[in-house]
Amino acid sequence: MSRALVLVDIQNDFCEGGSLAVEGGAVVAARAAERVLADRDRVSGEYTAIVATADWHHDPGEHWARDGEPDFSTTWPVHCGAGTPGAEFHPSLQPALPHVDEVFRKGGYEAAYSGFEGAASDSTTGLADWLRGRGITDLDVGGIATDHCVRATVLDALSEGFAVRLLADTIAGVAPETTEAALVEMVDAGATTASSSA
Repeated sequence: MSRALVLVDIQNDFCEGGSLAVEGGAVVAARAAERVLADRDRVSGEYTAIVATADWHHDPGEHWARDGEPDFSTTWPVHCGAGTPGAEFHPSLQPALPHVDEVFRKGGYEAAYSGFEGAASDSTTGLADWLRGRGITDLDVGGIATDHCVRATVLDALSEGFAVRLLADTIAGVAPETTEAALVEMVDAGATTASSSA
């Protein structure tokens, strides 16, 4: 078994003060950083690799509700524009970034919820191939938002054959009802849950 940590969309626009803020986003960022730093301080860390995903929108079409009210289901406030401060990783995650092996950016010209829709810095390698190329079989997943991008990433990871452990105290969702439904769906699909405490 070889395990990777996948940090989903811990970006300014998804944390308090951002254009699509999720309550608890800043806490998720801090806990994710603690997890990474604790792992890297060990003589033999748990993770073969640490990766992050990020919304990186240029023109995602109707995903951005530019004219009118977003429905918060398929249309959203403008967020995570490529190169904008809102698309940057949250400051509380910054201490962990030197230990992140690759960032997978997604959603340039379309809605993209799953990290498996993103591409590495070479613009061609997807997350599944990148992980398999390093012999990784198991994933720990944390990030934002539980009921959208975390959910999509976990379900895609399971469909790709990875074993998934969801870090239950390192996620935050948009709404209680959809968050609870997403947690049930992920567990029913085969994910397990665990505390991220080091």
